[in-house]
Formats: sequence, C-alpha cells, structure tokens
Amino acid sequence: MRSLSDIFEEYDFLDSDDRYRLLIDLGRELEPMPDALKTDATLVRGCSASVWVYPVPQGDGQEAGRLHFLADSNAAITKGIVALVLAAVQDKPAAEVAAMDIAGALAPFDLTRQLSSNRTQGVPNMIALVQHTARRIAEG
Repeated sequence: MRSLSDIFEEYDFLDSDDRYRLLIDLGRELEPMPDALKTDATLVRGCSASVWVYPVPQGDGQEAGRLHFLADSNAAITKGIVALVLAAVQDKPAAEVAAMDIAGALAPFDLTRQLSSNRTQGVPNMIALVQHTARRIAEG
C-alpha cells in the first residue's frame, strides 16, 4: 500500500474528476477481504454505504503490536476513502496509531469539500474503530 504522503502528492495535482478516479483506484488496490469477514461485527456504523473493517492479528517478532486491516465497501468511492484511512495506519505500531491524529493526517485531502457529505459521514466512525483497535492492542 502506498503511503498517505505519496497518495496526496498525486491527488494534489488532479482535478475533481481525476480525484474520483484516484479514489476508485485506491479502493481497487486494497487487499481482498473474504466475504466471511463481512459481518455485522465488522460493519462500520454511520456510513451511507456498507463498510467493513477487520483487524488482522499480527504474529510474534517484528510484526507483533503492528496494525494490519482488511477492509471493503460496496461503493467504489467509499472504498477509496477507506483505503486513505488505512494508508495512514496500515502496518504501523499500535501505540503510534493510538496517539495519531488520523483526521489531521487526512485533512490535506479536504474530503468534505471534494465529496458529498453522504460519502464522508462515516469517516469519523472508521477512524474511531481503527483507534479503538490500536489502543486495545497497544495496551495488550
């Protein structure tokens, strides 16, 4: 997965239509999420589209304590927004993510100005779910 700064570098130079296409492409690049994981327990509340986020337990050694998520959505643009959220946190130490200002990291994308409020209304809930998971893992 590309870093958030690499994505923004490309995003910043695009017009609105191309930004939509970039978000759709980012969504397509997400690691596939098995249908069996798309349950009520992994559903993010408050999104206009269905969004599922599942934390993948990391093993021992260097990967222990790092966050890795599988995610999906039934809407292409929303899936791209999910990919942006994950780009900010994917494979980082849980303690770092727990303390991170994810909304601040996404602020340069100005999603609320670029997209309808329907498409962005679930972003705070996605961020809350990711940070709750990070805190739980960081605390052991």
